[in-house]
Amino acid sequence: MNTIFQHIPVMKKEVVQSLCIEKNGIYIDSTFGMGGHSFEILKKLGKYGKLYAMDKDPQSIYFGKKINDIRFDIKHNNFSKILHYAEEKKIVGQINGIIFDLGVSSPQIDNAKRGFSFMLDGPLDMRMNPNIGISAADWLFKSNTKTIACVLKKYGEERCAKKIALAIKKNNQYKKITRTLELANIIKKIIPTKNSFKHPATRTFQAIRIYINQELEEIKIGLRETLKILKPGGRISIISFHSLEDRIVKKFIVHNSKHADIPYGMPINEKQLSALKKPKLKIIHRIFPSIHEINNNPRARSAILRTAELKKNNE
Repeated sequence: MNTIFQHIPVMKKEVVQSLCIEKNGIYIDSTFGMGGHSFEILKKLGKYGKLYAMDKDPQSIYFGKKINDIRFDIKHNNFSKILHYAEEKKIVGQINGIIFDLGVSSPQIDNAKRGFSFMLDGPLDMRMNPNIGISAADWLFKSNTKTIACVLKKYGEERCAKKIALAIKKNNQYKKITRTLELANIIKKIIPTKNSFKHPATRTFQAIRIYINQELEEIKIGLRETLKILKPGGRISIISFHSLEDRIVKKFIVHNSKHADIPYGMPINEKQLSALKKPKLKIIHRIFPSIHEINNNPRARSAILRTAELKKNNE
């Protein structure tokens, strides 16, 4: 637990700027990680400001608990429980800004013991909270070929999903796959290395990780709950790292920034019209990392920052 792995927050400056920090405002960092974004927010908060943070990873909570600041509070939980956290702290409808930094963090990838990396040898785990759920190794061992292939296709958009699933099942029948490099080497034999910048196991590891941690479902719930706890004019800033995440984020923002669709020619009066769905969000911007940041932190290359604002009653 005492080992410290370096983590460079992606678009740290842009994320904090996008929230338009008010000195005495209330903010939630729903993906605390190693605290990169949280520390920047705390620098801008005044004496009466407040920052609440969440993370499902015990290592992040261990690190966060060491922060000695009366303006800071951290909770060990999934961000899909953000509404419960806000209710517990009695801040529903008072929150000025919320951050979601999606996906897996550098400390999780760089720690071989966590089982996220196809470059480092470690136990094939992939759970963001190692104390809950089933490990990747156990899931692959218990699942049939069809289920594995479906997960690889759905969450990794892997073209060779069926071939990889068959190879995994065949190897597991002979000897259970328990190490990350075992799985990576199986995949390397199936997929020819065409892109030197992308490891053949990238999509498979992504798919298994997303499925094991139910990441996409968590995102949908977490985003939906923000609409219940932000104050009017409050902002939500979300960093996504691959198309599956960004698709959900974009759909959420666009859907909640539009008026209800009324079929042409439908008879409707003013009272009925006012009762229809009004836009809840106002789109602020979409930002990509700079070339300078990508050169300094290659893991930022696929990041997209989207920011939206909860509309005020008179808007």
